[in-house]
Amino acid sequence: MAKSPPQSRKKATKAVALARRAAAVDGGAELLARIAGALERLAPPLPAAPDFSVAEAFVWHPEGQKLAAVRRVNRVDMSLLKGIDRVRDLLVENTERFARGLPANNALLWGARGMGKSSLVKAAHAAISDAYPQAGLKLIEIHREDIESLPVLMGLLRNVRERFIVFCDDLSFDADDTSYKSLKTMLEGGIEGRPENVIFYATSNRRHLLARDMMENERATAINPGEAVEEKVSLSDRFGLWLGFHRCSQDEYLAMVEGYIGYYKIPHSGEELRREALEWATTRGARSGRVAWQYVQDLAGRLGVRMDDRRPATDGG
Repeated sequence: MAKSPPQSRKKATKAVALARRAAAVDGGAELLARIAGALERLAPPLPAAPDFSVAEAFVWHPEGQKLAAVRRVNRVDMSLLKGIDRVRDLLVENTERFARGLPANNALLWGARGMGKSSLVKAAHAAISDAYPQAGLKLIEIHREDIESLPVLMGLLRNVRERFIVFCDDLSFDADDTSYKSLKTMLEGGIEGRPENVIFYATSNRRHLLARDMMENERATAINPGEAVEEKVSLSDRFGLWLGFHRCSQDEYLAMVEGYIGYYKIPHSGEELRREALEWATTRGARSGRVAWQYVQDLAGRLGVRMDDRRPATDGG
């Protein structure tokens, strides 16, 4: 039998090797495709793009990665916010610039309880939304305990036509809480940063979002006291607009009461109204918008006056 020439033998050997390699590659590709398919079936589906035309406000639910529409926002008319004229004007102006696509700051509304911090955010949104309907300005509430999900929410809002005020009421952090890092990244850090069509408003009773006793404790036990709480304190520095709310005077408190009385057409005025309102505040040890509203509720109940759905929100801050 004639032997194959050496060159033919080399070509045959090379062809066999290539065939085996191709078979191995084809089999591997098929296996990888099956694995990818199984992973896709196990992975949760990507959230559907929300229909922002159905409402002017939404609440973020991270467990389902969805935005629940709020058909009617519980808010107070801007005219009823008394004793906060300066901060009111600053927030409205900032919100207007944002709606117009101009540079605007994230805002931290801090200070005394019951003085209208969250009410002002909702009223400012309503006023600017009405004034600039073409902006498609939406209000999205995120709960304090869901702050860590901010990156997911930002992903849903990025590259969308509408503009958004993301709002967190009563924001603060405990000494061992690390969820604030997600907020810091969203405000100014990270590769992507805050989307151009999103601004963040928060209310808090604390100027630095961290209790003073916690700050002092960390300073006392740290090797370098000056840097002990720098990371957490720097969070509030990332809000370009700080708006302070302070306890109101007696005259401002009475003006709040009279504003509610007139708004709801409650038949009560004069010295008797003044005396009752001041006594109500004294028994609660405070004068604020919330206390004024609670007195008016009690008064309307005693007089048998029904209050319609325009009821002002009891401010959480």
